[in-house]
Amino acid sequence: MRQKIENIYRLGVKELWSLWRDPIMLALIVFAFTFSVYTAATAMPETLHGAPLAIVDEDQSQLSSRIVSAFYPPSFSTPIMISNDQVDPGLDAGIYTFVMVIPPRFQQDVLAGRSAQLQLNTDATRMTQAFLGSGYIQQIAMGEINEFVNRYRQNIVPPVNLEVRARFNPTLDKSWFGALSQIINQIAMLSIILTGAALIREREHGTVEHLLVMPVTPAEIMLAKVWSMGLVVLAAATVSVKLVVQTLLHVPVAGSLPLFFTGAALLLFATNSMGIFMATIARSMPQFGMLVVLVLMPLQMLSGGATPRESMPKLVQDVMLAAPTTHFVELGQAILFRGAGIGIVWKSFVWLLAIGAVFFFFSLRRFRKTIAQMA
Repeated sequence: MRQKIENIYRLGVKELWSLWRDPIMLALIVFAFTFSVYTAATAMPETLHGAPLAIVDEDQSQLSSRIVSAFYPPSFSTPIMISNDQVDPGLDAGIYTFVMVIPPRFQQDVLAGRSAQLQLNTDATRMTQAFLGSGYIQQIAMGEINEFVNRYRQNIVPPVNLEVRARFNPTLDKSWFGALSQIINQIAMLSIILTGAALIREREHGTVEHLLVMPVTPAEIMLAKVWSMGLVVLAAATVSVKLVVQTLLHVPVAGSLPLFFTGAALLLFATNSMGIFMATIARSMPQFGMLVVLVLMPLQMLSGGATPRESMPKLVQDVMLAAPTTHFVELGQAILFRGAGIGIVWKSFVWLLAIGAVFFFFSLRRFRKTIAQMA
């Protein structure tokens, strides 16, 4: 037993040195847990933030001035006053996302009850901002027009006062969710890529044949890859949480980080086995890359991190119970967002351990078969 443990340790150290000599993989790890996490937290395409707005005011009236002053940060940038001949060039160059044109005699037509129209030009290539911003601009403009016509600002007090209290994220800051969710996704992605790429690299360099003449078993080779690549991912994720999430983004972590990384270690046990299995199927690094895309997209999109599982079809929910990322997202969100303890997330831990054991068994079986064909 001591010899087996020593073999696993030394083979794992060999994997770490191989990774250290691969600058592309090192750059991928750094990017995944720094820039990728930061941009996922700060880039919020589903919200309207700082949308460029220009206004052509041909009326120059009190009503048009009120409409112009109604748009301000953070949803919109400070409106830029332009002339009519600058509308098309500005939209074509991507300078403005929205251009509102207020026609002449607009206030007179509104007060006289005649048909008055505002023109809103939108750059629809910025699809999310165009969709949300058009509705916002319409509501803001119509609100100012109605208040101007009624000559007072309505302040209707509803008979029932609804007090809304947001738990776990009182300020509804989307960066909290984006940063931590991205770390969960990157742990799953890199664990598959690193182990699979390590095996593909050994096959391309011919070092697998060297392992075959050594007194080591396929299980020892697999366990060495699992612990070494898992250690790298855990270390990178820990640094990312401490430096990027907590220090740079000032995102609070509600629960226990050791408990979260324990669950991450169980996930790595399963996903590293998946990476080795995929590497035994692929014959080259490009083929392995295509397999990674086909596997990672469903794992990330259907595991509950991007879309709540409750909104998915029942069949998809049942099928995705066999995916380790589903249970890791569940325990990760419970621990990091809601401060859950082991008494709440223990079922997810059991699921991860069981799924990891099944994946490791089939991966080891496939790995032995591949080695036998090479011998």
